[in-house]
Amino acid sequence: MNVETADAAASSIAAAIGEPARARMLYCLADGRARTSTELAMLAEVSPSTASVHLQRLMTKRLVKVFAQGKHRYYSLEGPRVAAALEALSVLAGGTRDPFVPNTPEPLRAARTCYDHIAGSLGVALHDRLCAMGWLTGDSADANAYELTPRGATAVQGLGVDVDRARALRRRFAFACVDWSERRPHLGGALGAALLKVALKRRWVTQELDSRILSLTTLGRREMLARFSLKL
Repeated sequence: MNVETADAAASSIAAAIGEPARARMLYCLADGRARTSTELAMLAEVSPSTASVHLQRLMTKRLVKVFAQGKHRYYSLEGPRVAAALEALSVLAGGTRDPFVPNTPEPLRAARTCYDHIAGSLGVALHDRLCAMGWLTGDSADANAYELTPRGATAVQGLGVDVDRARALRRRFAFACVDWSERRPHLGGALGAALLKVALKRRWVTQELDSRILSLTTLGRREMLARFSLKL
């Protein structure tokens, strides 16, 4: 890319960020949590149709990305370089932004089931550690799906997960499921369900009858720290 082309590209990206409504959308995504176009429209104080146009512009400039989950489409920043650019602009502007504060009741936010896998802050933290430890890798055929690495397969089998059985089920094996309180992914699919079964069987977590809330036990805290380096 020559200097003239690079300058034009930088100017185009700056123009995309510089529109106030688009800037509000980007900054509300800078906390790492995904949001729907309806939520972004409300935060940017524009109509849903206008928000869609803005989001398309931001996607074209590779500032945001989108993925579908059920009937919803969730938007997030394209990556850490976008977040770093926004942070640098905030420093130049000399302003601060109020942090995102979920209004989900604390027991539900801490740990709960999402269908048949672990959700809440526990589920998100576990998902992040599985990725950081190199147990999960992206699936080239599905942007939201995961595959186990050889190290990950050995590790989860050591926990008591029957990987072959999980693969044989007529459902997705593993995917990023957006957590509705944290607005970041936790692990869904057959693998996520198998890990919840292990956690319940080993009494790392308990679940009350007719409740989605999961309670992390003292044993569970020790095991999460020992096996996943999660201090909860």
